[in-house]
Amino acid sequence: MSANKTPPLPGIRGVLAPVVTPFKNDLEPDADAFLEHCQWLLRNEVSLAVFGTNSEATSLSLDERIGLTEHLLEAGVPARRLMPGTGCCALPDTVRLTRHAVQAGAAGVLVLPPFYYKGVSDEGLFRYFSEVIERVADDRLRMYLYHFPAMSAVPLSLTLIERLLARYPGIVAGMKDSTGDWASARAYIEAFGKDGFDVFPGSELLLLEGMRAGAAGCISATANVNPDGIYAVYNQWDADGADALNRKMSEIRKTFQRHPMIAAMKHVIAQHRGQPSWRNVRPPLTALSSTAASELAQQLEKIDYQWSRT
Repeated sequence: MSANKTPPLPGIRGVLAPVVTPFKNDLEPDADAFLEHCQWLLRNEVSLAVFGTNSEATSLSLDERIGLTEHLLEAGVPARRLMPGTGCCALPDTVRLTRHAVQAGAAGVLVLPPFYYKGVSDEGLFRYFSEVIERVADDRLRMYLYHFPAMSAVPLSLTLIERLLARYPGIVAGMKDSTGDWASARAYIEAFGKDGFDVFPGSELLLLEGMRAGAAGCISATANVNPDGIYAVYNQWDADGADALNRKMSEIRKTFQRHPMIAAMKHVIAQHRGQPSWRNVRPPLTALSSTAASELAQQLEKIDYQWSRT
């Protein structure tokens, strides 16, 4: 199947952030601010699912994604702490991004299904993922499927995953389940967890329950603004104080998700870093309004939200 027969490297587990992407006032990516934020996340024990939904990945060009990745690597960010999002509508784009990530030594790639055409068959999706794997042709590839039907409108069935695992064991390594539905995440864990297929709920609201059932961690937007709180639950899920940690962590998540998530997180990062440009989002998204920003500040103060000092 593959040109490179190197055995697959160990996968990645724990808490991952779909790292928000900072933009300058001309809406070009701010590579240095991106690096600073990634380094802060790493210091707080959070790995980097760069170019996910909350990274505004679909608003970034392929060259921008590759350039930002290279900037991280050149600054010494460990490739084994990276799970870049590489799924695009165009097969050659997905292959290009995936190949770059694998050759850089990334722990894995998070791959959306092609999301423009709706109502596609499992056969069509199998052919898509299969073509990516065969064209990358490298046994170091660790592919994590990105299940987010509310956004992509292209669900990934148990039957599809079973077929992919049978054809590409060790290559198809896991998935992010962003349904927000525990029954969905649990079904994937129960069906494939014993086969080494790592399931990451897409919200820390399911982290504690997930860890108790065998999840690999979580890949969550608000790891961008509460990395230490989420990691504490992951790290102490079987300790006596886990429920109290989980309640505090959940309060923070629920507060942010009352607002447009990306704009709210960027607003808070801008405040704590003293960099107003962090509020910038690329169209069609819009920055948090002054009214919403005031409401968010009051809500966070009420729950005693603290920015990590690490």
